[in-house]
Amino acid sequence: MTNVINSFRGEYAFLSNFASCRIVYEGVVYPTVEHAFQGVKCANPSDKLMIAGLATPALAKKVGRRVAMRADWDMIKVGVMKELLTLKFADPELRRALLKTGDAVLIEGNTWNDRFWGVCAGQGKNMLGKLLM
Repeated sequence: MTNVINSFRGEYAFLSNFASCRIVYEGVVYPTVEHAFQGVKCANPSDKLMIAGLATPALAKKVGRRVAMRADWDMIKVGVMKELLTLKFADPELRRALLKTGDAVLIEGNTWNDRFWGVCAGQGKNMLGKLLM
């Protein structure tokens, strides 16, 4: 039987992009991977700094939906996410926690209809889970 982690909450909340972790990317300090991901997609450098300073990752995500995106975003977003996760899990404590998931299938299960980065209602590409594995 395959071990499956299908929610990045509770004991596995550290897998979530909303989990607190200091990320420095392109000279900007972000408090979570979500902040960084939303900031990196901005075409306007001042928007990156504004997103980096937002109080919560949920707010960063909300504001990130309204910014002008860089023209190449769809082509580079998976690579950017991989870089951000590499930075996050360079932290020894987080790396140990990730390694403790072993060969579990990691699924970013959600109810907010994200079928690219996760799985909703049994459907999705689960790109976040695949990158984490």
